[in-house]
Amino acid sequence: MAYEIDKPDEQWRAELSPAEYQVLRQAGTEPAFTGEYTDTTTEGVYSCRACGAELFRSDTKFSSHCGWPSFYDPKDSEAVELLRDSSHGMVRTEVRCARCGSHLGHVFEGEGYPTPTDQRYCINSISLRLAPDDGKDTLPDAGNG
Repeated sequence: MAYEIDKPDEQWRAELSPAEYQVLRQAGTEPAFTGEYTDTTTEGVYSCRACGAELFRSDTKFSSHCGWPSFYDPKDSEAVELLRDSSHGMVRTEVRCARCGSHLGHVFEGEGYPTPTDQRYCINSISLRLAPDDGKDTLPDAGNG
């Protein structure tokens, strides 16, 4: 697939830390229970750490106790790309950023989680960047101007 953001490998290496590069560009996995967003309950939008595309909202995040942040739905179905992954002797569904092709994690279905979609998007924290909602109205005040 052709991605909106297509950079040479050398540029990705220069822009990402070695750990980010290993997960985002080489489909690695951060160790369970070590990511900065595993247990956070901060409200906001989770974006791709490589390109900034908005991927998930905090209102779809849930505690699955799997060791990685879990979401039951992406912010927009077009924000992620799903691919068959038969590595490591199993068949899974890989989740990538649809804008830059970076590896985010995997999605699992039918595990009995009490979610509206019966899906668990198991995403590496290092693949994400959280922009917290500040609770402020972002529309200009009609009376100030």
